[in-house]
Amino acid sequence: MRVRSASAGTVHVVGAGLAGLAAAVELAGEGYPVVLYEAGAHAGGRCRSFYDAELGVRIDNGNHLLLSGNEAALAYIARIGACATFESPDVAAIPFVDLATGERWAVRPSRGAVPWWIFSRARRVPGTRARDYLAALRLRHAAPGDTVAAILDRNTVLFRRLWQPLVVAALNTAAEEASAVLFGRVLADTIGRGAAACRPMLAREGLSESLVDPALADLARHGGEIRFGARLKALGLAEGQVKELLFDGETAPVMPRDDVVLAVPAAVAGRIVPGLVVPDDYSPIVNAHFRHRAPPQAPLFLGILGGTAEWVFRKRDILSVTVSAADRIVGRPADELRDLLWRDVARALGLAPEPTPPARIVKERRATFRATPAQLDRRPPATTAWNNLHLAGDYVDTGLPATIEGAIRSGIMAADRITRRRNSPMAPIKYSSAARPLSITTQDCQRTLP
Repeated sequence: MRVRSASAGTVHVVGAGLAGLAAAVELAGEGYPVVLYEAGAHAGGRCRSFYDAELGVRIDNGNHLLLSGNEAALAYIARIGACATFESPDVAAIPFVDLATGERWAVRPSRGAVPWWIFSRARRVPGTRARDYLAALRLRHAAPGDTVAAILDRNTVLFRRLWQPLVVAALNTAAEEASAVLFGRVLADTIGRGAAACRPMLAREGLSESLVDPALADLARHGGEIRFGARLKALGLAEGQVKELLFDGETAPVMPRDDVVLAVPAAVAGRIVPGLVVPDDYSPIVNAHFRHRAPPQAPLFLGILGGTAEWVFRKRDILSVTVSAADRIVGRPADELRDLLWRDVARALGLAPEPTPPARIVKERRATFRATPAQLDRRPPATTAWNNLHLAGDYVDTGLPATIEGAIRSGIMAADRITRRRNSPMAPIKYSSAARPLSITTQDCQRTLP
């Protein structure tokens, strides 16, 4: 473990979601003294697990799918020693079922970046031709104000059966509103890189066991301090610096050599930081967790077309459903949603439609910012007008949507800025959305994946 001089100054990380955790473990691993503050009693933010007394099982707050090409996330997972807590199929494939026709298929990218797979009927979407996929190249030339539906033809089979489900899942925004530029980046980083970047990764036990608890343990091993129940009310700002952190009932001084990473939700950051512009339009997600053991042949996850449910995930003793950009259903009663979504799951997995098993409906009305061109213009950089104040969070301009990968990348970017600023205090820092080469690479995790 590297140990920095005490004169190096403390890094105060406010917010213990994945962005704050990523910044904290990266900096602590580099030997900096770190104090992590969290308003709640638990770390992880929207990405955590909890015991549901009514269902009698442990469930995740929401459903999150990582891919082997998520470089920042895999580097973070490797750093905290959690690679073995994930399961991944041997073949990179995205399985689908169309409830309207009964067809089943899986999109299976080629091993390399050259998309040979589009020439194989067995690998591509039924009813599509190889040349249909070439239309996605138009996304490379999309203007900042273009939406996905304005670039890709909505009337094609490929749009309905692949592009649209992927847009909604990755951006939590309808294709008619979603940024074409942002979706183009998502495709380039996943399917565009071939099978090596498309292996799905799911937490074997739960999100907390894979992404949160190991991070807290790693932070403690490196001497980091963790304070729960610390709700930030305001920043003491003067002379171009943060001078103090004002919490409920406590004030933490910020010394001249200290840094602050503000990793709180966008709305909180916008209230606390003077003049900060942040996204202000949010899109909901509805999750349903059914206490039902999956049939043996069920895939780890499955895309569902022609129904209300969009994705179903197989977990231990639980089948979990996600509906993104869920404006159309978020206001419906939980009992109604439970029956509606179970009917889709039952048809997709060949299960009895009745009786509906016990379920927990989780509505996230402000799950992520809506990934429209107008909202992307409101994403701030990690830099601020205060030299020792840095932003982290999935709303920060990372070049990615508001996903686990985006949140973790923002934390690593903030840590990178602090490291470079301290190592070269006289040199101007040109902020970039690309993080420095990671000290722990994706290969470290990929080698240990089951």
